[in-house]
Amino acid sequence: MQEWAEGLEEIRELIGGEFARTEPRNNAVNYIRGLLSDEERKNSWTLSERAGHGTPDGMQRLLSTTDWDPEAVRDALFGYVKKHLGDPEGILAIDETGFLKKGTASAGVARQYSGTAGRVENCQIGVFLTYASPAGRTFLDRELYLPKAWMDDPERCRRAGIPASREMATKPVLAAEMIERALDAGIEAAWTTGDAVYGQHSGLRRRLEARGMHYVMAVPMNQRAIVPAPGTLGVEGRADQLFAALDGRAWRTRTAGTGTAGTGTKGERLYAWSRIRINGPAETGEHWLLARRSLKDPADLAYFICHAPENTTLIELARVAGARWAIEETFQTSKGETGLDHYQVRQYTGWYRHITLSMFAHAFLSVIRSKKGAHTRVPDSW
Repeated sequence: MQEWAEGLEEIRELIGGEFARTEPRNNAVNYIRGLLSDEERKNSWTLSERAGHGTPDGMQRLLSTTDWDPEAVRDALFGYVKKHLGDPEGILAIDETGFLKKGTASAGVARQYSGTAGRVENCQIGVFLTYASPAGRTFLDRELYLPKAWMDDPERCRRAGIPASREMATKPVLAAEMIERALDAGIEAAWTTGDAVYGQHSGLRRRLEARGMHYVMAVPMNQRAIVPAPGTLGVEGRADQLFAALDGRAWRTRTAGTGTAGTGTKGERLYAWSRIRINGPAETGEHWLLARRSLKDPADLAYFICHAPENTTLIELARVAGARWAIEETFQTSKGETGLDHYQVRQYTGWYRHITLSMFAHAFLSVIRSKKGAHTRVPDSW
């Protein structure tokens, strides 16, 4: 209990200066405390009751009209994660998650594909940047994806509180902006990883290389790459065709779930791995296509495009590829333990405020667990 109290006091000190008055400052800390509780649904009503409030008005104002900047609190989160979980070999992971919604009023809501649901649903999509290191894993940043139908309707955006300064941005562009913010804030990281939505975006890869970042990014089977060939500038081919031409000796059984990624909730993950050197734009380092093949079903393959330091091993590339599971498990724990998807707000600002406080609650839990062990639970009296 003492460590929990001291940890929450540290967060109060980190974010307290963003609130001009004592009441909203206390509400913000109590909101985070409530998100860490065992309440089944963590919304303004339940968190207000837990804080001893007679009505939800204070918590609702915290997410709507109270004067505070969620971007500044996000910046405080950068410092908190860097202090407690930072490591030079850290991995930045990009992914998105869907928040199922009814109606058409919530900022950014649309019928769009949700990986969370595995189908097209009426939902909001949040793009997230997470951080994985030997000390733990948690969130760093978030952006609400706004579909073109929203950006083409200024009046609808105005009603949802979307700033006029917000510009149309694809998910990979949002990801690049978040990565650059994290690096500018001093977050230590050696690698970036993400799924094919982000890996196949050459502009994102170029921005990573411009910042000196190495990456292992998933790509579709039809990703084209140029393989070095004697006497030529190289031979172009599709990822699936290039690997299909390899013989069995080119594959090695390796784990994708050790080191920074952890073994995960499903234990050690063993696959067959192979790589092919390819041409790339960076003057330093090496470029590879990487393939992962299921040991149970040889027809089940996944592909990755990589930019790595010279002499990087196949084991290291597999380890970074496996770190993508860190963000999937982070979504699961944050939705189950810190109320990431429990909000009841429609306005743009309300989404950022709730999500940012939930991210801070998750980071707090990750820090506590890094000190006490992975099975640390919330105290009953918390």
